[in-house]
Amino acid sequence: MATAQVVRSEWTKIRSVASTVWTLSSAVVVTIALGMLISALSRSEFDNLDRREQLSFDPTFISFAGTSLGQLAMIVFGVLVVSNEYSTGMIRASLAAVPRRGVFLFSKLTVATVLAFVVGMATSFATFFLGQLMLGDLGTSLSDDGVLRAVIGGGLYMTLIALFSMGVATMLRSPMLSLGILMPFFFLISNILGNVDATKKVGQFLPDQAGSRIMQVVTPLDDDTPYGPWGGLGIMALWVIAAVAGGYVLLRRRDAQ
Repeated sequence: MATAQVVRSEWTKIRSVASTVWTLSSAVVVTIALGMLISALSRSEFDNLDRREQLSFDPTFISFAGTSLGQLAMIVFGVLVVSNEYSTGMIRASLAAVPRRGVFLFSKLTVATVLAFVVGMATSFATFFLGQLMLGDLGTSLSDDGVLRAVIGGGLYMTLIALFSMGVATMLRSPMLSLGILMPFFFLISNILGNVDATKKVGQFLPDQAGSRIMQVVTPLDDDTPYGPWGGLGIMALWVIAAVAGGYVLLRRRDAQ
């Protein structure tokens, strides 16, 4: 089967499965809704902040507050794109039709990543504009220094989260096992390591903490992170490359199950 045919086949698989469509829709709704809510609350509470907190106020990053929850849906999307075929047993037929496993995997990842990128970018820009609307006179604009980078970075961050999840799911094959590892990793372990003084320097190099740096415009006064916005996104990209490479190696070595 030609590569173009494999790509079309993977596109058909993704758009024909209701769960993947719903998870992407959830990512958009949750990210935008929570971002608007937090932005509105931040506007009402701004005068109650102390001087130090006001100086560190980042209207761009505030509007992306919903990304922390929206990434949950992107993780589920990434896992389902890969592991649905294993849970249904369809993987045997897929690999029989496309014996070149590298072509099979990277066609799947390419289609899903492009879709995640389009959704992530649209969500990021919508979240920013609606968040600034809620912030009113505390808001900023795309023309301000660093803002456009942060907004584009928000879309890239969501895309990389989905791709990282695909890599992990390719290695583990099971949707339950993949989600059982990814959810605690991003929503529990990362937060603990990043907020405990003894492990904070380690937590800074986890994919979500490093990647989210791209969405920051105002650097906190007590920040000692050893890398900048693009450096953080680069660290996240390395995690993604490692996950995808691991998935590719294991896919080539294992039998279809």
